[in-house]
Amino acid sequence: MLDTIFKPASLALVGVSKVPGKVGYSVLKNVIEGGYAGKVYPVNPSAQEILGVKIYPDIKSIPDTVELAVFMIPPKAIIESLKDCAQKKVKYAVVISAGFKEVGAEGALLEKQLKEQADIYGIHLVGPNCLGVIDTKSKLNASFSADMPLGGDISILSQSGALLTAILDWALANDVGFSKFISLGNKADLNEADFIEYLSDDPDTKVILGYIEGVSDGRAFIDKAYKASRKKPVILIKAGGTKVGARASSSHTGTLAGSDAAFEAAFKQSGVIRAHTIEELFDIGKLLEAQPLPAEGGLAIVTNAGGPGIITADATERAGIRLAHLSDDSILELKKVLPPSAAFGNPFDIIGDALADRYKAALDIISKDRDVSGMIVLLTPQDMTEIDKTAQSVVDITTHTKKTILAAFMGGKNVNSGIKVLSNGRVPNYIFPESAVKAYRTVLDYKDWLGKPEKTYRKYEVDISKVKNNLNTVQASGRSSLVDVEAREIVGLYGFKTPMSMLAHTVEEAKTYASTAGYPLVMKIASPDILHKTDVGGVVVGIKDEQELEMSFSTITNNAKKFMPSARIWGVVIQQLLTSGTETIVGMHMDPNFGPLVMFGLGGIYVEILKDVSFRVAPVSEAEAQEMIREIRSYPLLQGIRGEKKRDIDAIADAILRVSQLVTDNPEIVELDINPMLVKEEGAGAIAVDARISIKH
Repeated sequence: MLDTIFKPASLALVGVSKVPGKVGYSVLKNVIEGGYAGKVYPVNPSAQEILGVKIYPDIKSIPDTVELAVFMIPPKAIIESLKDCAQKKVKYAVVISAGFKEVGAEGALLEKQLKEQADIYGIHLVGPNCLGVIDTKSKLNASFSADMPLGGDISILSQSGALLTAILDWALANDVGFSKFISLGNKADLNEADFIEYLSDDPDTKVILGYIEGVSDGRAFIDKAYKASRKKPVILIKAGGTKVGARASSSHTGTLAGSDAAFEAAFKQSGVIRAHTIEELFDIGKLLEAQPLPAEGGLAIVTNAGGPGIITADATERAGIRLAHLSDDSILELKKVLPPSAAFGNPFDIIGDALADRYKAALDIISKDRDVSGMIVLLTPQDMTEIDKTAQSVVDITTHTKKTILAAFMGGKNVNSGIKVLSNGRVPNYIFPESAVKAYRTVLDYKDWLGKPEKTYRKYEVDISKVKNNLNTVQASGRSSLVDVEAREIVGLYGFKTPMSMLAHTVEEAKTYASTAGYPLVMKIASPDILHKTDVGGVVVGIKDEQELEMSFSTITNNAKKFMPSARIWGVVIQQLLTSGTETIVGMHMDPNFGPLVMFGLGGIYVEILKDVSFRVAPVSEAEAQEMIREIRSYPLLQGIRGEKKRDIDAIADAILRVSQLVTDNPEIVELDINPMLVKEEGAGAIAVDARISIKH
């Protein structure tokens, strides 16, 4: 029960210091000044008393059981102390000390030993190399932060301790309160998924925020974050998502699946709200913490200045948010309380000389209209503007409506006192209206996600033993890539339709097949060493007769030998030429964090240039397959434009689900591309024209 970390009845601080400025001094000082009510046992073999508190020479001398230990001593000493902790029945420890894997190989070995010893004694660890933990409800500040946060309903976890201290300083300046601060550090044991799971059931936490650089267990993260997000919002920043972290890969899917694609997919599948900046993290978090989720209806904009109102309306349309249409009765009521020069559309411009009573009257009428789900209240400080009174009027409206209310009191010095009134009244304020609109859009999306039904997964009947035999044969031969014929046989066993084809070792075999299949044909080089056949001149399309067949056989085999002299050439693959249908790609790349990452997009040779693709972590649900299709920018092409018939969307979804099952059934597959997959008109299905599969050695 992780509750012990935040509400321990007794606490051992191992490595306290009498020197101000030292971590051991700061942690002891924070525990004392924070108001923690439990028993505190500071440990230091060379001190008798620090800050008026009795000091114990070691853990063994503590005259009581200890529920939580906080370590600030060198790594080797911590490992040696775990046995003493076990004797005192310690079940949880926060390791603030650095010097572990963050410093290199020697530190990594120490961290491994720390985890092994902790496992032996049944002790769960936070850290090492962390800031510590804070709980404002129990008044526990077991960290070396400079201050104690204000109380609130937001909990935040972070891999960066320094970021937490900066956030804490900002929060104190902006009256933002917290329930818990959790510094994850190196995550030798407890990780982000563990704490998200815990916070999802924590009655003191309404919103979960976090900064992560990676996850310890991708599958566990998705599962736990999904369950948590159904209970309360989980908003995370994922850092390190640029192309710098991308891995080299041989498949289209692998090339396009940069370091960020899997996290983007995992967040979508688990309901995690992704913030891209610290500002956005709190823009969204404070709205979800303070206000109810929007009901059905549109957004109303109330302003005392035309320009900001127009800017807000523009941002609303770009965000795909519908503006509310007030009833005739509501408009008549507004005309009774607003001057004739006011704007009675939406935005509602109540004119620059509006005092608090005009704001209050307008907000009262608008908030009662049935088509209004939320309101953004804008204010620019004119000479006559009653900023504090207007802020209180906005707060007062929240006491008798369940509508979502945001404010954008624009300015600095003159509006600060009004912003404080809003904050105390739990109305989130945004410096500029675009930020308010963006936060509102995110909350609408979260509400939509909550309304989704539970996931369903389709299961296909497959001859698994035959698939395994085929893959084992390839592995036994020492190869990591299947040739075209082998790959298409695998996908065929998973229910994909494939064109008629054969492997021809000689030109005479090619002629024999051509006489049966008929022209036109496609010819491809067959080699376990050549993955991108087009790049070496190993593909000829549209062979019309026997003469072209002979010429093409000679050309592509010579090209292959010229460009890759060491490649093993098995012959050529002769295949029916299929021309009707839209070229798409379905693929998979094995992500190191989350496992099989399934991709869909428009296919052909330009897929890596266009990069019009979507991703999900396998297994993919039926609804997620449909989402993948709709997410690509070129989705309208599949819907049919300029007289073209709609493509078979259900066949695409079926293909995505079959690939999802294929790669989850066979974890030895590390990369897979079905490209192109020709999608025909609605009801006519799809054909896997070409396939490429790579497996573990």
